[in-house]
Amino acid sequence: MSAAIELEIENRVVRISNPDRVYFPARGETKLDLVEYYLAVGDGIVNALRERPCMLHRFPKGVTGDKVHQKRLPSGAPEWMETVQVFFPRWKRTADELCVTEIAQVVWAVQMSTVEFHPWNSRRADVEIPDEWRIDLDPGPECDWSTVREVAHVSREVLDELGAVGYPKTSGGSGMHIYVRIQPDGDHKVVRRAALAFAREVERRCDKVTTAWWRKDRDPADLFVDYNQNARDHTIAAAYSVRGNAEATVSAPIAWDEIDTVVPGDFTIATMPDRFAELGDLHHDIDDHVFDLAPLLEWAARDEAAGSETPPEPEQS
Repeated sequence: MSAAIELEIENRVVRISNPDRVYFPARGETKLDLVEYYLAVGDGIVNALRERPCMLHRFPKGVTGDKVHQKRLPSGAPEWMETVQVFFPRWKRTADELCVTEIAQVVWAVQMSTVEFHPWNSRRADVEIPDEWRIDLDPGPECDWSTVREVAHVSREVLDELGAVGYPKTSGGSGMHIYVRIQPDGDHKVVRRAALAFAREVERRCDKVTTAWWRKDRDPADLFVDYNQNARDHTIAAAYSVRGNAEATVSAPIAWDEIDTVVPGDFTIATMPDRFAELGDLHHDIDDHVFDLAPLLEWAARDEAAGSETPPEPEQS
């Protein structure tokens, strides 16, 4: 391994050890390549993570090695790393999770072998009150990308009728996410209830969609609109987060008019810097379009009155 290097990032200095360690074997990208990717999309990843408790997916030996899911900020952090304390009922204890406010904090996390960043849908001012509703289009094992595209269009149709502005992105895997900024006036159970009502409406309009709680009850060719990603302490990869696979795919913001032309493999740490330099952060103005969940909660009450079962809450950490 080569000697450690020091990077000056704004007014911070971050030491990068083992910069030439190969993290992504498909093209041979290294730890330093990962650092340089996050610097290239710095405004975007900071916007996606800003002030949110963040779980880290760390790969100390690269993505072919073991993955560590880390809620606590790794030890040895410099004093300028920021955190928020979160309580975990199952553990009956707290953890100080990373709360990003600047790009040097992202780079320090990469130095500690972080590849993926998974933020909460709430911010540290009140971690129990989300300000983000997440629509997770999760294809089954026999569901193809054309179905994901179709369901994305149906989802947009419903969002438009609601007057909500959705911000799509690839998941970095086989699915797609759509984020909607919401008024922070309900807890995670409220947002999940609203998300379920939305998912059921999409299911009514598209026979390739399921909202079945149990995996055994889903057709492998169907797409699950996963409302559970709005439950407390459930996180998904942030916009611009790299994913822990050999190809170094990225959860990439896309425009609605790109839905029918892009495929997830288009977006990697090799391709995203040029795209970001040309287009900037496609989610830059998400905070300017805040949606009130009230219409969705009315749909939820309607569905419940009609006899729709309420699925159990996911288990919390």
